[in-house]
Amino acid sequence: MTQHESAPEDEPRANGSANASGGSAPSDSVTTGDATTPAAQWTPLEERRESQPTSAPTAVPTAEDQLSAQIDASLAQPDPLALRPRTSSVVLCVVFGVVFLAVAAAVYWLGVHTVDGQSYEDLVIMNFADTMPAWLSFGNLKSGLVIGVSLAFGAAAMLVAAARKRWWLLGQLAVFAAVAFAAAKLLKPLLPRPLLVHVESSVNNSAPSGHTMLAAAAGLMLLAAVPRSWRACAAVLSTVFTSIVGVSVIYDRWHRPVDVVMSVCIAGACMMLALACTRASGMDRTGSRMSSPSVQIAATALITLGLCAIAYGAYVLWQVFPGLQYASAWAAPGACAAATAMVVGFAGLVNGMVLMMRQITAAPLTRLGLIGEPPAPPRKAAA
Repeated sequence: MTQHESAPEDEPRANGSANASGGSAPSDSVTTGDATTPAAQWTPLEERRESQPTSAPTAVPTAEDQLSAQIDASLAQPDPLALRPRTSSVVLCVVFGVVFLAVAAAVYWLGVHTVDGQSYEDLVIMNFADTMPAWLSFGNLKSGLVIGVSLAFGAAAMLVAAARKRWWLLGQLAVFAAVAFAAAKLLKPLLPRPLLVHVESSVNNSAPSGHTMLAAAAGLMLLAAVPRSWRACAAVLSTVFTSIVGVSVIYDRWHRPVDVVMSVCIAGACMMLALACTRASGMDRTGSRMSSPSVQIAATALITLGLCAIAYGAYVLWQVFPGLQYASAWAAPGACAAATAMVVGFAGLVNGMVLMMRQITAAPLTRLGLIGEPPAPPRKAAA
């Protein structure tokens, strides 16, 4: 009976000794009187919920913030004008090229396939040396000299493009030179010249003039290859050289006026179509692009000179037109003056137009071109 009565007192002691020894897990229940209730469970999720601060209300972006974000996104995108000219510039090049080809075809038809045109050309080529000043012969230019100077211009253009690392431009110039050479060689035997009137000059020298084509093409290549600061000078030099060669071949009875004018127009058309294919390395570097007053002045002056000279030549032709039908001697001075004006006028017009379009296609003013590199802080002088 004594053992039975002391049993309830031994159980708490055993539990306490077990807990004290750390051998068993903590109890999940709490004893209250005679009833046992489960203890509250703790989880990391509840602590995470309690530790999260209340989020602040999201600010609504203003119109200025949206505009700033749009500007930043736009500046982050690559500028397409750094890789190709404007579409309007390319279209203009194609249009001007087609116009020059149409003018060349019209001049050829009027001068070769009409009686008045052949009479005019015969009157000019037979009386040019006796009517015009002797200095227009320019010392009776030799064929080798014209070819040598033209090849020097062309080689200089290729070297300048290579030195500037304008590889696409180098390819453009090579293709342009090949097309111009092919046009001079292939069109001459293909274009017929019907014998409508008696012509004193050699029938072998027909349209287009190879020497004039070579001189005009070489000058245009140099114009397209040089940097912005030299383009105006190159355009003037090309105009003078083309005019000298064009007038001299008429003076020496190598070619008729139509042959010379047609050659200049074909060379200008080929260069315009070449400029329409301008791409990244055929353009000026974006950080160096800017408007050029010298290009604007020279292009305006050459185009104005060309249009005025062509208008003067057309007016003189209209004045002497009655004498062309009978090859009258009184019409010879006017016909020769008109031929000189036409040659100089078309040389100036073509070079001025090519100068204008070369600047537009090579240096469209992009954001990088207008702003340039960001300013850098001044450097301290080394001690």
